[in-house]
Amino acid sequence: MSIKFAQKFLEKIVLHKIVECRYWKEHCFGLDTKTLLEKAMELDHIGGTYGGIRKPTNFLCLVTKMIELKIPKEITVEFIRNEDFKYVRALGAFYYRLIGEPIDIYIELEKLYSDFRRLKKLTDNGYSLIYVDEFIDELLHSESSCDTSLPRIPKRIRI
Repeated sequence: MSIKFAQKFLEKIVLHKIVECRYWKEHCFGLDTKTLLEKAMELDHIGGTYGGIRKPTNFLCLVTKMIELKIPKEITVEFIRNEDFKYVRALGAFYYRLIGEPIDIYIELEKLYSDFRRLKKLTDNGYSLIYVDEFIDELLHSESSCDTSLPRIPKRIRI
């Protein structure tokens, strides 16, 4: 795994927990771009880490795999534009927020403010519901999401 590249986006301890978790070893290790999409279509929740031992969610494992594979912008945008699988869309949006250019992030993610579907989010307190548009707002305006520090981007008005 390209640990040094992934460390630009994820904390070292979280990255270590990801590569040591069962889901990573059994489902993510040999993924390529096509098979990653198939795994993304199986997602049923979003989230970062949870529980006393801070176990990573499958969502965060797939984000890490996208970082490792350096999924190109064009493919990521197709994930974001996917209307059939809301968790594929959320995965693409989260990854794009990590790697995209600020203006491109706003252009692509602001389109999702009209998506009012519910997402399950796994937290320390179990599952909670969040709407896609709320998740997008979190990505655009918060310093962190899914237990991951997000790169700083300028406010929309300054771009």
